[in-house]
Parts: sequence; structure tokens; C-alpha cells
Amino acid sequence: MSTEAAAPALAPWIAAQRNALLAQRGHAWLLQGPSGLGQFALALELVRAWLCEAATAHGACGHCASCHAIDVHTHADLCVLMPETELLARGWPLPEKAQAELDDKKRKPSREIRVEAMRDAVEFAQRTSARGRGKAVLVYPAEQMNTITANALLKTLEEPPGDVRFVLASEAAHQLLPTIRSRCLGHTMVWPEQGAMLPWLAGQGVAPASADALLRMAGGRPDDALALSRAGRSPQAWAQLPRALQRGDASALADYTPAQAIAALQKLCHDLLALRVGAAPRYFAAADLPAPPELAPLTRWSRALATAARTAEHPFNAGLMLEALAAQAKNALHSRPSTV
Repeated sequence: MSTEAAAPALAPWIAAQRNALLAQRGHAWLLQGPSGLGQFALALELVRAWLCEAATAHGACGHCASCHAIDVHTHADLCVLMPETELLARGWPLPEKAQAELDDKKRKPSREIRVEAMRDAVEFAQRTSARGRGKAVLVYPAEQMNTITANALLKTLEEPPGDVRFVLASEAAHQLLPTIRSRCLGHTMVWPEQGAMLPWLAGQGVAPASADALLRMAGGRPDDALALSRAGRSPQAWAQLPRALQRGDASALADYTPAQAIAALQKLCHDLLALRVGAAPRYFAAADLPAPPELAPLTRWSRALATAARTAEHPFNAGLMLEALAAQAKNALHSRPSTV
């Protein structure tokens, strides 16, 4: 039995963007914006509508054989390109050869979109549509293509077969090759209003008393807020995190992986930098933050966290790394704080 979380109901701001994009023509879309705004959901809505047997201006019907095939991740005319880690997390099948290599413990799942998968996608684009409604290629997150992989896609984007459409969804579009960006129609993800996000989160089972705090933890990004809720993150523990780290309490990070701890510390560092220059914090309530240190130690801390992030997925010792991160945070927070 799959342990994958149930897919959230389609957010109204995603539906509105889908309808707007379906009204436009183009063989390739690039959906871009910060994480947590629903790039993958919008990309999937587009390909569902493109391949649906009874699509309308408001998207796919949700009931035909094509829609069902996408729901169960077996559509013959849809190629989904994601890092293997992302495919596994979302319950999409891996290519047969890749699955065999992982089953045989020959390697670990890739965190990049592999060039072999892209070459398979290029071959897929040349084939005849199985259902007669064209084909679609979905790439997410597109910034996980390295240069070789991106170049393998480029020629097909430049000279696409007549019945194939592409949607690339990215959380860091600036990292894509300029030649990739220039061959796609661009769409910047809409940042939804608070008044729309709160009812949607409530509809996904998020307690109304926690929704505001979870949105703050996520920097106002609804998908990330829902993920935090499903991961069991406590708004109360989040509010206490800055003061705990100021005391040097490493246990405040005990429930985090090194990568998650670094992400949390980067949010704290961001908010202290914001306070230092007179701006409002994004991730924490101002009352939960200690007085910010001077800019120099905060900047050094920010750089140190960026460096640590490069090895966070493969630490030599996760426990020791968390202790080191907590000690580093304490040192930064005690670096000559002053009032603002």
C-alpha cells in the first residue's frame, strides 16, 4: 500500500491560472516563481487538459480514460521528467532500467534529472501519439537539469514535433539556460491572497488556529505551509526556536534533518537581517525574535549556512552537524546585539 499523502484539492488560484493559460496558444510553457506556489500542480493541470478526451476552457473533465490514466501515473502520451528522488516521493514510476539499478543497490536515486531520462523523453516526443490527442512532456523542477541534460532537450524545443507540448516548471528559472528560457512562453506564478489561502488550508484539514502560523513559517507559501502541517511541525516549537538557539539549546533542532535545520536557520538569519535594516520579518513573529546582531556577523552566518547546505544531504555525522549548527547559531546571536 502506498504511503504517499493524498493530493490536496486544487487551489482556486491554480485553477484561475490554468484557465488563463489554456486560453493561449504555445507549444512550450515555463512556469516560474518561488517554491510553494504550486508549479507542479499547475503543470499537471495543463497536461491533463491537453490530453483530456472531453476538455473544456476550464480544464480536464476528470472522468475520461485519459484523466484516469494520469491519475494512476500510467498515461502512454505523458512523459514526466523529475529527479528520481522526486519521482519516488510523488509516487511516479521510474524508467525500467533506473528502477532495476536502484533495486540492485548499484546506486542511489538521483537528485538531478538524468540525461538518460531526457534522451528517453526526446525519443518519446518523436513517437506517434497512443491515444491520438497528442503528447505532453512535463519537467519539474526544471532547474534540476544540468547543462548536458538541458542541451539534450533544447533541439526538440527548437523544432518540436507537431503533436507534442512541453511544460517546464521551475522554482529557480534564473538557473536555466537562456536558450531554454527563450524558447518557452513564460508565466510567473501568482502569489495568492491570505484570504484565499486560509480557507484552502482549512479544506485540507489544517486547524484554523495553526494556519496563520504555518503560513508565516512557510513565508506565505501555501503548498509549503500544507507540507509543514502534514509533517507535524509545531507552530509553538517554531516560535520558541530563536530563543532556544540563543541559549545554545541544540535539542531545539533534534527533530530536524541537517538540511531541514539549515533551512530553518536560514529563515531565522533572514528575519534578523530584515530587522537589522528596519524591515519586517517574514518567517517569525517579531516578538519571538531576539535583538538582531550587527550586519557583519549576520552576513558571516548567512554565508556559513549557504556553505553547510552544500553537504547537508550527506553529512559525516548528522548529530554532530546539528550540534555544530546550534553552536554556530548561538555564536551569531550573541555577536554584540544592539537595539533597533
